[in-house]
Amino acid sequence: MKVFNKRNALVGFLTLKALERRRKRRSGAKKIVLFVSLGLVSAGILAGIAGILYRRHADDQPKEYEFGDDSEYEIVGEVVTAGPEPIEPT
Repeated sequence: MKVFNKRNALVGFLTLKALERRRKRRSGAKKIVLFVSLGLVSAGILAGIAGILYRRHADDQPKEYEFGDDSEYEIVGEVVTAGPEPIEPT
């Protein structure tokens, strides 16, 4: 009994063509999904790096005095008074 005959050759050929068509159709959709997901991951990484750089830049800047809120700059419980006046000799 021969394994290679016209019928088996035809079935094999048609199977390979069907798989090739399916692979072509899938590869386009897979590429789109792959590129979109890769773009989202890249955008997330760039946003994270930008946030870190912004935070470092903000920490390096000197803090400016805010006129509305003096509570940070007061020392609680300290009373500032003038020094004692010297007593004049009589």
